[in-house]
Amino acid sequence: MHLIELFLPLYDSGGHPFPEKIFSDLKDELTNAFGGLTIHSKAPATGLWKPENDKPVKDTIIIYEIMTEHLDEEYWQKRKKQLQDDLQQDEIMIRSTRIRLL
Repeated sequence: MHLIELFLPLYDSGGHPFPEKIFSDLKDELTNAFGGLTIHSKAPATGLWKPENDKPVKDTIIIYEIMTEHLDEEYWQKRKKQLQDDLQQDEIMIRSTRIRLL
């Protein structure tokens, strides 16, 4: 079993919120494809990173997570590219962790 986590920014670099349709379409797609979805959105997280020789950059993010038996890396690479385009991001982090249900 794999836990897939998508770390998604809520705002563009100018501080403007991304259209809700991007997130609702993704929610529908993942729910239909994987039979369920958890969205951590009640208390959005803050992500910080420091580019080389620059000051820290901050993002307000939500996390979408799904569980799946099979990890289809080709699907996730395509989906990542589409999200980067839709959200005008250089990088969207999608993480997979092998898990065992108890």
